[in-house]
Amino acid sequence: MTGGGPRATEARLLAGAVFVTSFAAVLLGWTESPELPPAAIVTGLALAVTAIVAHLTVRFAAPEADPTLLPLAFLLNGLGLVFVRRVDLATGSDLAATQTVWTAVAVGLLCGTLLFVRRIRELARLQYTFGLLTIVLLVLPLVPGLTAGVINGAQLWIDLFGMRFQPGELAKLTMVIFLAAYLERNRALLSVATQRFGPVLLPAARHLAPVLLAVLIALVLMAGLRDLGSALLFFGTFVSLLYVATGRIAYPVVGAAFFAVGAYVVYSLFGHVRVRIHIWLDPWEDVSDTGFQLAQSLFALGTGGLTGTGLGEGRPQDVPFSATDAIFVVIGEELGLLGATAVLLLFLVLVVRGFRISQTARDEFSTLLATGLTTLLAFQTFVIIGGLTRLVPLTGITLPFVSYGGSSLLSNYLIIALLLRVSDESRRSAFGEQPTARRRGSETSSEAAS
Repeated sequence: MTGGGPRATEARLLAGAVFVTSFAAVLLGWTESPELPPAAIVTGLALAVTAIVAHLTVRFAAPEADPTLLPLAFLLNGLGLVFVRRVDLATGSDLAATQTVWTAVAVGLLCGTLLFVRRIRELARLQYTFGLLTIVLLVLPLVPGLTAGVINGAQLWIDLFGMRFQPGELAKLTMVIFLAAYLERNRALLSVATQRFGPVLLPAARHLAPVLLAVLIALVLMAGLRDLGSALLFFGTFVSLLYVATGRIAYPVVGAAFFAVGAYVVYSLFGHVRVRIHIWLDPWEDVSDTGFQLAQSLFALGTGGLTGTGLGEGRPQDVPFSATDAIFVVIGEELGLLGATAVLLLFLVLVVRGFRISQTARDEFSTLLATGLTTLLAFQTFVIIGGLTRLVPLTGITLPFVSYGGSSLLSNYLIIALLLRVSDESRRSAFGEQPTARRRGSETSSEAAS
């Protein structure tokens, strides 16, 4: 790394992210009017201001943190704002303005988290508090007076101060914190197999029971609320953390068996799950009704081809829930395979940096926390894009940072904040808490090697 250390690099990357987003917003606006579009100016200014605030906060509160996380999040978020605006132009909605407000709130939450959580191990001491908070957040949509009712077949939202919010998005984060803390404290006990479960050896039930009970309660609540996409994400993250904490292949094996049993039970109990499976296997059987969304998504991606129809030249109004569930399809249609691949590469770099942070963390809790948070991002990206491209059954979850949704933005920026804190602590520990200016030469060689 050259030229002023990690924060200088972050500033340059943030400037690039804001420029790319503002340029895309201007191009989109020109498809509507030859004059400089006010919406593009607002989008550019909003992102620039929030980027400056976020950068200054990181410079003060986490000066040694990874310099790529924040720019990657801003670039994905900015592209999301542009394409949500594209959906607005096609459908006559006004989602982009709300999403811009949520962006400012989410970045403010990121800054507050970095200022408030100065040591990541402070979270580990509250493991059972986070476990209880997870259950409370999942139950909130059932509380009379708070619940927003059943929307699109699921009861996931609450009405808070006139705004609709999905507490389950935060519940995934609090559960990951609980799991990381519990697995760190009980790693040795969970690594020793003393009981046989069929052909697989597992640890004593009394050591595994507390975490299994917490996970089971969370999964049952998610299934009861018909938030099956989040249940899938959470279960995958849980099994991944068990494997990382213990190194025992038995956990993924048993997890796969439980997943198969759970999938069969869910398939038997929920009619909409059976419909989703049938759509996945053959979306053309009922293309005008149940298979309409997936079929239109595939048509749009096919129409985009290699280079796309051009920004503002697609038909996002033909794809149901294009701003939330299918924003990747809008990108694929108008920017083509090249643009869609570029977005995928941004997510890939984000995930790789997250896993690298977990590998260089200075303690086991930080390693497990960074692993869990990064796995959550990776699974969520895979599940929604895989569903839209018919690789896996389609579930109604959001694409991190890109899809419309304030709850999702809040949780994703919290993930970035926690990863920044872990990264800052690990780099400080590696360089013996030396100030940046005194160790710039050492940092240059280490970054070049990476």
